[in-house]
Amino acid sequence: MSAPVVIIGTGLAGYNLAREFRKLDSETPLLLITADDGRSYSKPMLSTGFGKNKDADGLSMAEPGAMAEQLKAEVRTHTRISGIDAGHKRLWIGEEAVYYRDLILAWGAETVRVPIEGDGAELVFPINDLEDYARFRAAAAGKRRVLLLGAGLIGCEFANDLILGGYEVQLVAPCEQVMPMLLHPAAAAAVQAGLESLGARFHLGPVLTRLQKVADGLEAHLSDGQVIACDVVVSAIGLRPRIDLAAAAGVQVNRGVVVDRYLKTSHPNIYALGDCAEVDGLNLLYVMPLMSCARALAQTLAGNPTAVSYGAMPITVKTPVCPLVVSPPPRGSEGVWTVEGQGAEIKALCHSAEGQLLGYALTGAAVMEKLALNKQLPPLLA
Repeated sequence: MSAPVVIIGTGLAGYNLAREFRKLDSETPLLLITADDGRSYSKPMLSTGFGKNKDADGLSMAEPGAMAEQLKAEVRTHTRISGIDAGHKRLWIGEEAVYYRDLILAWGAETVRVPIEGDGAELVFPINDLEDYARFRAAAAGKRRVLLLGAGLIGCEFANDLILGGYEVQLVAPCEQVMPMLLHPAAAAAVQAGLESLGARFHLGPVLTRLQKVADGLEAHLSDGQVIACDVVVSAIGLRPRIDLAAAAGVQVNRGVVVDRYLKTSHPNIYALGDCAEVDGLNLLYVMPLMSCARALAQTLAGNPTAVSYGAMPITVKTPVCPLVVSPPPRGSEGVWTVEGQGAEIKALCHSAEGQLLGYALTGAAVMEKLALNKQLPPLLA
């Protein structure tokens, strides 16, 4: 039997690539390997679960057995890769060698963790996959006060969702505004005000230094001397592409696993896509670029080499109290921002010196203008 196409990871990247590949090739053996339980789910839905009153099972769309049948593939769950031998086109699972025709790295990104002093540190929960979500829901059951570390996109989405789920939420982040890497300050102020109107409290500037168990929950000690009473802590301080196994195999890495427009790494027959991949210098941790990569790479694996291209890639942020769509200006571009509106309805536009629209941030009712604006944006990867 010929060696299979092997995909490591069963998140949106891995399963979507497998689906796209099977549309083009129904016969080549296909093996998916995952360190988690292999259920199919949409990761962006993790920050909508409390508002929709859905547990982990409610967010799951298909069990691994059903996915294996649908994809005419083998799906190996709770399985960790111990090494990749690129020279012999094989990978290792402990002592077992698995040979591949092509290997695709779709193993995503891991949560950034910071050291925290105190005996409550094990009550800090990252939420990066369905199993993390299940653990946090169990820990939060019957509790009321949640402390969120991080005020980026994920932190703000979780804040809105947890409040909708009946929790009291406070956020701590060492920045001057919410989503500092993503948003114009005017749009950030609109989102923060919206969350505050629901009862969220922000502590922007300090960091959590110590988490101590006390009789009625936890005490969170901040670097500026504040002490916050809480019951459970969510860590949403960022994601880091998983690159260690690739680097150990001699595959070129930078911020992510370095790939060209064909999603090919520095080794023949090894590709990468999704959160772990740095595509032509871009590491975009969002769904739209991932889907573009899955379609292009499926063509390549089916014998029709296809370079990926990115059009405009606006990001819809799930903060229903203050709807938000943002399209950051392309890397290296220089532009001037103009801001219209006030309060919850902000239209911030970035134009080049020649008048070309480079990016935008829209909040509230202004999000209705996104379709018209998207037509004016330059592609991220032409």
